[in-house]
Amino acid sequence: MTSGLGGSLPDWLHDRAHISPDRIALEADGFRLDFGELDAGAAELAAGLDHTGVKPGEIVALLAQNGALFVQAVHAVARAGAALMPLNLRLTPSELAWQLSDAGAHRLLHDAANRDLAIALRDEAAPLELLALEKLPVQSAPGDPPRFDLAALHSVVYTSGTTGRPKGAMLTYGNHLWSATASALNLGLQPDDRWLACLPLFHVGGLSILLRSVIYGTTAVVHPGFDPARVNAAIDSEGDGVTIVSVVANMLQRMLDERSDQPYPSSLRCVLLGGGPAPEPLLRRCAEIGVPVVQTYGLTETASQIATLAPQDALPRLGAAGKPLFGAELRIVDENDSQRAAGEAGEIAVRGPSVTPGYLNRPEETAAAIRDGWLHTGDIGYLDGEGYLYILDRRDDLIVSGGENIYPAEIEATLQSHPDVLEAGVYGVEDDRWGRSPVAVVVLHEGAVPSTEALLAFCRERLAAYKAPKRIDFASSLPRNAAGKLLRNRLGDVSSFS
Repeated sequence: MTSGLGGSLPDWLHDRAHISPDRIALEADGFRLDFGELDAGAAELAAGLDHTGVKPGEIVALLAQNGALFVQAVHAVARAGAALMPLNLRLTPSELAWQLSDAGAHRLLHDAANRDLAIALRDEAAPLELLALEKLPVQSAPGDPPRFDLAALHSVVYTSGTTGRPKGAMLTYGNHLWSATASALNLGLQPDDRWLACLPLFHVGGLSILLRSVIYGTTAVVHPGFDPARVNAAIDSEGDGVTIVSVVANMLQRMLDERSDQPYPSSLRCVLLGGGPAPEPLLRRCAEIGVPVVQTYGLTETASQIATLAPQDALPRLGAAGKPLFGAELRIVDENDSQRAAGEAGEIAVRGPSVTPGYLNRPEETAAAIRDGWLHTGDIGYLDGEGYLYILDRRDDLIVSGGENIYPAEIEATLQSHPDVLEAGVYGVEDDRWGRSPVAVVVLHEGAVPSTEALLAFCRERLAAYKAPKRIDFASSLPRNAAGKLLRNRLGDVSSFS
């Protein structure tokens, strides 16, 4: 296994606790831990794992809610020399059992809240040893913690699997370290930074916040889940408000709705917006009230961000996802891997020290995705003349109609600019004449009266004729994964009337 960085470094939590033991590391579950306390808790858990027989190099799965125990477990697994495999709490036991089998994980760390699910997994994925976080034997840590080999496997994070079976992206210590470093070089680093994690910690976007906290020596504020009122309150908190928050477009829209577009305090210096193309109406809404939105593009396979706007470009480059972070490279290629010219759409390919060395136990899929050192992302975008990246859509969501490429995100953004529309999702259906045609599923604001014809006319006024939806259905909500990303492949299952 290779990594973008060679060599080794001290256990990063233990090192951070030595440098700044009294600095607040974590706020979660209603209390605070400084780095010294977080280090001590992780050391006890790691010793408990060692006592139960966890071996260096093995993969240990983690099934836990957002909270302090999850954070301690992340660092304890690393200190025990094992690799972390965080499990998605929203998946079914059968889906999780498949991942455990695919990864060859035979030990499952779980919290009390997920005990029943853990037992169900043991029944489906035998042999599986369950280790309750709250009941691990308390042990004193034996001597100094081991050093981290930067090329060694830190974590296996499964992709969302929206277009087939998920794959376990292998992320090394070097991948995570370089991702954190490149982000700091772009966004800057302030000693009083407080980064809010309201995304699930089992996704790379949440996990990366925990690791950056230790590397930077700043505070991670962990919420049990996303609640727009609670997020807004954490930002508004006088004296110790959140300074950075990571969200996707749907979450940001709900935050603005909850506070009726009231401006945020100046202490909020960055709203990191990822998860796919952002609707232009939402970006303009943020610009009007001064929300410091910084768009970003990243993947599980890149340990989160790989391209991000610089803060000073947030408003002048509205709609762009930025330039590659320091050390990363990005290009747009056609189906033959030939580089596209500026302004021409194609597949986004990336390389750099934060990019995964491959997929666990999947040599063929690794070879198909990583060619000549470039990870082919499956996302469609283009670079403008100055090298800024613009995201169009997922390649698998592209609708080819009568030989024309239709990007669902463009239609969704148009529909979401209508005053009656809260959310919109677009997918392709078979069409005898054109091959495929777009269909929209819309969620209306409360009190709005559904009118297919009015929305179709709205689209026809703003989109080329071939892009206008063939029909519009209505639903009470849209299917999303745990990170808030729209699941277009499930849109056909949720429409209730048309």
